[in-house]
Amino acid sequence: MFQQFENKREAGKQLAEALNDYEGRQDCLILALPRGGVPVAYEVAKRLSLPLDVLLVRKLGVPGHEELAMGAIATGGIRVINHNILQQLYLSPAALEQVTIKEEKELNRRNRLYRGNLPIPDLKRKTIIVVDDGLATGATMKAAVATLQAAKANSIIVAVPVGATFTCYELAELADKVVCLYRPDPFGGVGQWYTDFSQTSDEEVQQLLAHAKHQPMNELVNT
Repeated sequence: MFQQFENKREAGKQLAEALNDYEGRQDCLILALPRGGVPVAYEVAKRLSLPLDVLLVRKLGVPGHEELAMGAIATGGIRVINHNILQQLYLSPAALEQVTIKEEKELNRRNRLYRGNLPIPDLKRKTIIVVDDGLATGATMKAAVATLQAAKANSIIVAVPVGATFTCYELAELADKVVCLYRPDPFGGVGQWYTDFSQTSDEEVQQLLAHAKHQPMNELVNT
């Protein structure tokens, strides 16, 4: 019976085993959702000998309850709205716009920090494996999938170590495939399925991306 992952990198190692069919494919790219998805995706990328990059997304948290997503935004002007949350909590369009503006600033900051404002790689006709540390509401992953669809990716594979069953079903309707190692029920939150769910820092994201970019993957296996 599944209990907990030791940490995000250990979860990535396990996730990579479920993605062996994509090892070394020339048409395939790993995209991580920062920040928590980067350590997971790093392990997947190095074990499958695939390039790694980031797809920048930001959750639109409910004011005062920021862990609850009323939507998400992503690179390229994509915005996904959870209309059920807006209606249930009587949130105004003005509140949504205020949070969107705030998160767009953070999205731009991270783009400068992680990518130097470089455009994301050409995704057209590529098989994209988009990785996060888990799926709760799935708001950010839905925004990521919408971005990849707009970029005309050939195939979109959502890959996570753990996720809520209903969210996985929802994403299976949007993406070409969902790979989720464990779907515990009841789910709770992503963090409860990790022994160490420490926040991933900007510095760690930068370090892992630099390693993946400047070293051949066969040199990263022992890092």
